[in-house]
Amino acid sequence: MPTNNFDLLVIGSGPGGYVAAIRAAQLGLKTGLVEKRDKFGGTCLHVGCIPTKALLFSAEVFGHIRNAKEYGVGCGPVTLDWGAVQARKDRIVNKHAKGVEFLLKKNKVETMRGRGRLAGPGRVRVESESEGARELTARAIVLATGSEARLLPGLRPDPERVLTNIEVLSLKRVPSSMAIIGAGAVGVEFASIYRSFGAEITLVEMLPRAVPLEDEDISRELERVYRKRGIRVLTGALVEKVSASEQVRVEFTKDGKSQAVEAETLLVAVGRRPNTEEIGLETTRARLEGGFLHVNEYQQTDEPGLYAIGDIVAGTPQLAHVASMQGIVAATHAAGRPVKPVRRDRIPAATYSDPEIGSVGFTEAQARQRGHPVKTGKFSFLANSRASVLGKHEGFVKVVADEKHGELLGVHIIGPLATEMIAEAVMALELEATVDELMYTIHAHPTLAEALFEAGNSVYGMPINS
Repeated sequence: MPTNNFDLLVIGSGPGGYVAAIRAAQLGLKTGLVEKRDKFGGTCLHVGCIPTKALLFSAEVFGHIRNAKEYGVGCGPVTLDWGAVQARKDRIVNKHAKGVEFLLKKNKVETMRGRGRLAGPGRVRVESESEGARELTARAIVLATGSEARLLPGLRPDPERVLTNIEVLSLKRVPSSMAIIGAGAVGVEFASIYRSFGAEITLVEMLPRAVPLEDEDISRELERVYRKRGIRVLTGALVEKVSASEQVRVEFTKDGKSQAVEAETLLVAVGRRPNTEEIGLETTRARLEGGFLHVNEYQQTDEPGLYAIGDIVAGTPQLAHVASMQGIVAATHAAGRPVKPVRRDRIPAATYSDPEIGSVGFTEAQARQRGHPVKTGKFSFLANSRASVLGKHEGFVKVVADEKHGELLGVHIIGPLATEMIAEAVMALELEATVDELMYTIHAHPTLAEALFEAGNSVYGMPINS
């Protein structure tokens, strides 16, 4: 059994794994990467972030053209070529998969196809149908094995009726109706996509509000806008039974009453489970809790030389950009270089629904729970000039600040390009900025970003344009 010696070996090539491998190579480490699938990029690139956003953009364009008269543009009957929509999505995914492969080669990362499994301290066994088994050794190992969609007990996905994030991206046509269990980021994004293309949508959420990790004001606004768009939102609904034949039937309890909804298809979006089974963790001292690995601030597990990043890590959100930064932290630490750990309260969340949601830091409720004397400011996009130009008036920017010192504690945006606008707020929190500094930062006019400036002014009750 041949053996390769590496300074750092990564298992998994998603946005955490390939970034960790590239950074390690840039820092002079002999680096290897093991991937069980035939393409690099992981869930995010192939059946997650990227294809979903491609469909969302097609839905946005479809909406613009359908309402072209509002913009003074004349056009004939608007039709949807679903095959072309899917083909464009696939082209984008394939382009970026080739891009990841190119970057790994450019940085001289040695790549291996096969299923990687820990085989003892500093050892990984790679099993491949084409090349057989071999054992690799490394001074440091980074686990970046990602996650898979959770399903309700007794349910199995199929290409037409019961869907996860994988099947819902490859539907042969737009269904007439779709029930979605789970109103987190995945659920509300697909609700937005398929509603834009004409499907009747029902969101069924067990918790009291949609996007339950967001600020309560954000949840209320999204539910209001979704109902306005004709999306049925059922919160506080506990699913009891799902049956599928010609139609899918979801039975649930809401307000103490048994109810049901029927639809052509069902999307199950109730979270993701970490891929930590059958990867050899029983040979290590790494601590698992509910399938998630405990790590320190440098992504180290309790097993010397073993790091974990991304969706398998306990206590951090399952987001691609979190995995990427954790990969940079792990690789840099393994190289013996100084590095700044990831801070949980500096991680932005981005939901690409219509309207979009971007947030960072504490919600108002979280800030109060932590004992902060809180002051908030809110500014509606209704009073923003650029939003008027874009024809997108829904939503607002909300700033959560410490009343005593004016320190920014959180920023929450729902509205046009919220996922882009949140970057300024992340930087502001990273630099421990105050409301006063936000108020005296000149924002170009006319821009959506001016809403951040106005929300800062609103903390002191002094907005200019409302």
